[in-house]
Amino acid sequence: MVTATRWAAGDIVRRLAAICGARFARSAGAADDVAGTPARWVAAPATAMGLTEVLRVAAEHDLSLIARGAGTKFDWGSSPSRADIVVDIGRLAGVWHQPPGELVAEVGAGTPIRAVQAVLARHGRRLPLDPPSAGATIGGVVAADEAGPLRHRYGIPGDQMLGVTYVDADGHLIRSDASTADGGAARRLLSGSQGALGVLVSATLRVQPAPASRLWVSRSVWTPLEAHDLVQAVLAGPVGPSAVEIDLPVSRAAAVPRQQGPSGPQGAGTLTVLVEGGPSEVRERAAQLISLTGGDARAEGDPPPWWRRYPFGPDDVALRIEVPIPHVHAAIYALRDAAGVAVPVRGSVGVGVIHAALPGTLPPGRIDAILAAVRGVLLARGGTCVVMAAPAPVRDAVDLWGALPGLPVLRTVKERFDPQRRLAPGRFVGGI
Repeated sequence: MVTATRWAAGDIVRRLAAICGARFARSAGAADDVAGTPARWVAAPATAMGLTEVLRVAAEHDLSLIARGAGTKFDWGSSPSRADIVVDIGRLAGVWHQPPGELVAEVGAGTPIRAVQAVLARHGRRLPLDPPSAGATIGGVVAADEAGPLRHRYGIPGDQMLGVTYVDADGHLIRSDASTADGGAARRLLSGSQGALGVLVSATLRVQPAPASRLWVSRSVWTPLEAHDLVQAVLAGPVGPSAVEIDLPVSRAAAVPRQQGPSGPQGAGTLTVLVEGGPSEVRERAAQLISLTGGDARAEGDPPPWWRRYPFGPDDVALRIEVPIPHVHAAIYALRDAAGVAVPVRGSVGVGVIHAALPGTLPPGRIDAILAAVRGVLLARGGTCVVMAAPAPVRDAVDLWGALPGLPVLRTVKERFDPQRRLAPGRFVGGI
């Protein structure tokens, strides 16, 4: 093996340019940093075979490689231990195959979700994926296993994939689906792997008819416990929602008087339930929800402004909490009590996945103490709390992941797929 130290930067760029074209290979700049780690080169191959050649260059010279889609989540997770080549998959885009009469479509990894939805909408169809990251690509959504409100009914991206084509760490192009030797297992492993097991070329995804009608039923909520009781009632009822989301922009004492709004008394937050289907059945189910939840519940034809948006900004400490549904309120109370300040919370309360924002200006030691307290409460309830993104001083000082019971298995998977640790080293779950 020839190490990269024996090659001048210009030599590597020339090799990448020979594969990708002169306009699509260059030395990396500050905008190409990966969660604070500087990259050395950027390559954007136009074809699957071009991608295999880029990975073979990386393997030949023992260079690390990190895949990038739209870059909407490039600062999430752990910093890589090294970042030699950033491979931009944006040119591997398009709806490549949509068999007539079948509810499936093969989509290039670099295709923005909204572009896929626009193509499918022409035929009255959609992907049941609605990630919050604006401009997110299929590859980025799969790598992060990023899901939005529709996860309540349709699951995470890994649940929507029937097959994948990817390039492994040695530069081999591999297809995985129900007909291949692995029975399609790779699609599950690649989902959420942060590109640490292979670089996605395309995904074959489930497609469904677009619903004829949609209504969002919203009700003000005042406390996490009130929200808990309402969610339990909704889930036990006959409505069959497509999404159940909560927005608690602040944590305020229940003793504070309610404010009067245009639709009646307004609480500190909002519980919103999405129902989809035919026009008449949607109206009927929305009416059932209004009766069931009471208060100031109302049905609207558009989602609330916070729908499909994270509660954190670029300078916040972004948290993802996953906990069994009956314990979501306990997690919110634990976070509020540990922080001692208002903590915005938002997410898919109907499946036990919520996001929260801590001020990025808090000292790392304070963040660490908050995480320890919240994780202690969650441990007894089968939940987890991970730091999705944070300012560099916090990211580099705190435990982003907490206790992960499945970590030994994930280490084994990483060793099997990438024994030389060339693909996104340090970016996988647990910093693997």
